[in-house]
Amino acid sequence: MDSTGALGTIGSPPVSGGVSPSPAPGPDAATAGRGGTDLTAPRPAGMSLAGGAVAPVPPNPLVAAGAAAALSTPTMLTPIIRPKAAEPAAPEEPSGPDPEQVLSAYVWRFHHETLRELVDDPDELREIRDGLTNKLDAAEDNPTRARLLSLRAVVSRILGDLGKALSDGKMALVHAEATGEFRRIAIAQARLANVMQWRGDFAEADRLFELANSSELPDRLRATMHQHAGKSAYDQGRYIEACNQFERALELRKVEDPDLVAQTEVALDAVFRKVAENGWGPYPRPREEILQLRKPPTPAYDEHSRRWGYVDAAGATKIGAGYADVQPFRDGVAWVRRPENETWELINETGTTLVPASFGLLGVSSFADGLAWVSRDGAGAWMAIDQVGRVAISTGFDDVRPFRRGIAAVRKHGRWGAVDKMGRVVVKFEYDGFPTSLTDGRYIDGFTDEGLCVAELNGRKGVVDRTGKLLVPPVHPAVVIHPVAFLISDATGRWGALDRTGRPLIDLTHSSRTAVIDEIDRLLADTKPVL
Repeated sequence: MDSTGALGTIGSPPVSGGVSPSPAPGPDAATAGRGGTDLTAPRPAGMSLAGGAVAPVPPNPLVAAGAAAALSTPTMLTPIIRPKAAEPAAPEEPSGPDPEQVLSAYVWRFHHETLRELVDDPDELREIRDGLTNKLDAAEDNPTRARLLSLRAVVSRILGDLGKALSDGKMALVHAEATGEFRRIAIAQARLANVMQWRGDFAEADRLFELANSSELPDRLRATMHQHAGKSAYDQGRYIEACNQFERALELRKVEDPDLVAQTEVALDAVFRKVAENGWGPYPRPREEILQLRKPPTPAYDEHSRRWGYVDAAGATKIGAGYADVQPFRDGVAWVRRPENETWELINETGTTLVPASFGLLGVSSFADGLAWVSRDGAGAWMAIDQVGRVAISTGFDDVRPFRRGIAAVRKHGRWGAVDKMGRVVVKFEYDGFPTSLTDGRYIDGFTDEGLCVAELNGRKGVVDRTGKLLVPPVHPAVVIHPVAFLISDATGRWGALDRTGRPLIDLTHSSRTAVIDEIDRLLADTKPVL
């Protein structure tokens, strides 16, 4: 283990798409690589801070909303630490212990009622924040600035400087999104969500927590996200939802985790006291409501006319039944086919035609990332178009898969590769397929959100990333992608693991994948993300 609590050999190669050079290692080193455990600092309670001068980044929409409503629930208390007026000081050269390492090793205590961090020495945290600011002044690349800004947002939040925390958290997310790295973005979202919670903007906080928490993240990081999401539900008086989140946090930790258990016990005691006073509160919300997703019209068959149309969530007719065949709405549009036509047309949620049947499309796929694969003969020569029918990729591919975070698996001349949304080849056409298996039980025919895929060649499997870099040569009978490693098997059915650079991590001596996963959990037992 290194000082951040992450495995020294577990780190993933940089993801392409970032605007800047690779970052220097630090407590967030896991975010620097697609597969590392970058945010795994030794205590799970704090989040990072942001602020200071910001280097230019490409335009990117901010995920978070603006200022939040005032806090009003009975569990909301004024900040325990009052903001301290800034005193002008001459710039200094960084000296002393690294502020990121100090923050990662910080031992947090929590208030028994608010469940928020308690700080014995605010000046120590201010020194950490000043140290992060000094490092930011020298940081020019997006990965490093995303990490430092979000860590500074954590410190400012805990100090009660919520305005500074909000500014830093939002800018950290902009820099993280500019890198295109899935894990770095998720961590920035979760840290910003904590700031939103403390400001009382619960809708945005809950949305960001839900958006960030992916099964492709390490279990310890996911558990910490569930714990913080539970605290947000607690602040809102949603006690059933809070208990559900705390329970998920415990379920994700298969190995003994005294800190998480202790914090959860404190949280549950607080929940039960509130329940005794106020009752359980609202029933838990579905994921779609938390993510603020509006349910699109759904296909409905009219028995009288024997035609298809669409209805809204209440069952009322949204688009009249006049189609021989329809597909569900995706990205606000749907493919439909009229009785008099063999070809498909594209409509929006009001029924307005965007791509007419005269385009002559016999084969269509749902939109993803703003593009859909279409074919004039329905059997091959697949090209990509946007929602107004403009051709984005004219190359005719033999077979295709939907875009996922800007990358799509495609087949040409019998071999599989991958292209980006501009049609540029990012993975050469030299594989038999991309049968990607994940340890959470999912199977993806292509790339994960992290930009990884299992590549098959002549019956053997390896791993390729979204830049085309071969991380694991296709020499193994089976490969499964783990959040911080690659599980591999040999010809006898024994299992082991490689780290995210493809180096041996766990010997091929285990009888099952589960045994290897348990061993990885033990190796990561003391990693504690700073959120």
